Amino acid sequence: MKKIVLAACIFLHICCYKAQDTIQSRNLQKDITSISTGLPLENKTTFFQREWVKKSMAPALLFTAAAATWGEKESIREIRNRYLPTFKAKYDDYLQYAPAAAVYGLKLSGVKGRNNIGRASLSYVTSLAIMGILVNSIKYTSKVERPDGSKNNSFPSGHTAMAFTNASFLHKEYGMVNPAYSIAGYGTAALTGLGRNLNNRHWIPDVLAGAGIGIISTELGYFFIDKMYRNKGDNLSLLSGIQGNDYPSFIAIKLGSALGTTNFLKESDLDNKKQVGFEGGLEGAYFFSKKWGIGGDLSFSSFPIKPLKIPLEEGENFGNYSIITQSLGFLGSGAGPYFSHEFSDKWQLTLKATAGYSATASGKVFIKSDSIDTPTHELQIARYKPKPAFRWNAGTSLTYKFNPGLGLTLYADYNQIKSSIRYHFSDEVKESDELDQELNRLIAKERINYITLGLRLTAYF
Repeated sequence: MKKIVLAACIFLHICCYKAQDTIQSRNLQKDITSISTGLPLENKTTFFQREWVKKSMAPALLFTAAAATWGEKESIREIRNRYLPTFKAKYDDYLQYAPAAAVYGLKLSGVKGRNNIGRASLSYVTSLAIMGILVNSIKYTSKVERPDGSKNNSFPSGHTAMAFTNASFLHKEYGMVNPAYSIAGYGTAALTGLGRNLNNRHWIPDVLAGAGIGIISTELGYFFIDKMYRNKGDNLSLLSGIQGNDYPSFIAIKLGSALGTTNFLKESDLDNKKQVGFEGGLEGAYFFSKKWGIGGDLSFSSFPIKPLKIPLEEGENFGNYSIITQSLGFLGSGAGPYFSHEFSDKWQLTLKATAGYSATASGKVFIKSDSIDTPTHELQIARYKPKPAFRWNAGTSLTYKFNPGLGLTLYADYNQIKSSIRYHFSDEVKESDELDQELNRLIAKERINYITLGLRLTAYF
């Protein structure tokens, strides 16, 4: 119960913190005057007063709260089931969009905010893209079952992530005009997250993590677009007074095609071709000099496994059949050294070598045949569950800089994962002692090697 109370306190505190951070210690009129006159802003700040620390504090607390309540999620749901077992209200399906609707309503009504409607929309769309990549990457890799048992895509909450992305959008555009806008936006987002839990659609950790993703997605979205505009042109932003150093430190959002160099399920006899998939994620590095830095990435890759057609020997009465394996998904992170070389003001080469961790999604294996009497002619025969594994990555990239703060990067990465996959077969197999001993203790050690080719939108700081 202490963890439940702690999580609730953290959640409410963060909402208030985000809503009130525009009226803290800085004098807005003084800052705008300093920027317009070209006078430098004061640089003497403590660690917790630094801009990036303040921006990352709320998401970090929310992710910590999600981890702290993970083991208590069943107990928290029991409280809901005891007092509100029949609660059902669809307001959270619509309330999540209210803060974004308020932004456009205010702008169309002529209320001046941070940016004009065009630039605000560009920042918003970028934030939504980042949020979508993060939420869906984790959802379809973790495959956590919803509390109502409907699907295996519970963690994190997409509704809550959308609500807090929209609330942060309202905060960014109008929080500096009047903190009441921020309070209303984050209050609405909190009610959306509460609704997802009361409707038995999400666990509490899903909601907390979704809120953190929503906030950080908007921060990143504005970061990229501010770099595109070179921190100029917004009405009230203080970011124009903050300049980066001369080192090639960066943060980037990436998307590309992933090409398998090995048969991923060769030892399991479930595929006979190299797979083609996609990759998306975030990457960044902090450079200590013009040449050397340390960085890392958080990326998701998915590979559909093509059906394996098996002709039965003569005398069998099932005809030809296919083995269908659900796609393999990898959520990986790693860190290591980065090397950079500038050919000119416009062109930059980066090399990296990282090592880290990869979590692989579990899945199912089906047999398909016209002789199987089901609507889809499919029958599940097994589940597979890979163990978390070590991942190493080496890559190179070439960036064209549109301006000193923003560039487009062509990248190529090589990834290697050695994964142990445990197979659990259906009840029919368990009924046979011989088959159960032979198959349900089956562990295949697979080599997952693939190359990723893609593009990154890179922002320098």
